[in-house]
Amino acid sequence: MHDSIIETDALIIGAGPVGLFAVFELGLLDLKCHLVDVLDKPGGQCIEFYPEKPIYDIPGLPECTGQSLIENLQRQILPFEPEFHLGQLVSQLVQRPDGRWDVTTDAGTQFNAGVVIVAAGSGCFTPRRPPIDKIEAFEGRSVFYAVRRIEAMRGRRLVISGGGDSALDWTLNLARVAERVTLVHRRDQFRAAPDSVRKMHELVADGTIDFVLGECRALEGADGNLSSVQVATNEGAELRLPADCFLPFFGLTMKLGPIADWGLNLDENRIAVDTEAFETSVPGIFAIGDINTYPGKLKLILSGFHEGALMAQKAFRILRPEKRLLFQYTTTSTQLQKKLKTA
Repeated sequence: MHDSIIETDALIIGAGPVGLFAVFELGLLDLKCHLVDVLDKPGGQCIEFYPEKPIYDIPGLPECTGQSLIENLQRQILPFEPEFHLGQLVSQLVQRPDGRWDVTTDAGTQFNAGVVIVAAGSGCFTPRRPPIDKIEAFEGRSVFYAVRRIEAMRGRRLVISGGGDSALDWTLNLARVAERVTLVHRRDQFRAAPDSVRKMHELVADGTIDFVLGECRALEGADGNLSSVQVATNEGAELRLPADCFLPFFGLTMKLGPIADWGLNLDENRIAVDTEAFETSVPGIFAIGDINTYPGKLKLILSGFHEGALMAQKAFRILRPEKRLLFQYTTTSTQLQKKLKTA
């Protein structure tokens, strides 16, 4: 084999929390992993969109941030020495005559992998830009589609627009550090968790934040620095809200990118899998996490962890057909504890 081609047991496409945990499950079975991610660091959406946002539904962790979850997962997989190829998009996937896979990225990196695991979250995602004229001139300076550092918003006047979980969560989280937070939404109905909506209304009632029924129509400012947001209210009035930052949360535009051309069964931009091993319609290619779909699917990180565990069992049978798969518990197996360097 040519020296420039990287040979590995498993190639994981996506280095978010589910992709990282897949390294752990595969590593317990002595399977070597390389990971490719289009972002410039591991972590996926946890790092890209809510590194400081609290997460409450990870078993055993009553509360953690996206940042801390990714840091802990990276520590957990250190014994297995995974190798990362960041800032790259998998552009080509071709099966070899021996059943293995030739995989190429847009950076020219080439792999020969025994199995391929797609853990690409929602694929290539970009925030939906609201239809506001010349908003691009403010992006990155005073218009932000994600909050990466809560502290950067301290003492600022914030206008938040949207009615989903992101808009409500950031309204609640930023109310404690901002000079003033105003939430703008076109309806008094929300797509967010009812508890978040209740807490938001409580903050409005006690005067901590403001809520405006209407739509953000224009931005005012100079040199990328915002001074105010113009809002058309549902009553037909025009408001000019003083603002240092505008945070529109209108969801993400999802694109599968080259994955859509790999011959996999797709269902509304999700990859259909079986629930025995989360293998796709193409043997040897698996899909775990938000990228997959099956009856009863829940788009939760903890569900992706479960999918990764079952995937690893089938991957082992494909990659090591001559070996017996012995199921072991990390709590009782000295062999596994030695792999984890805890014995």
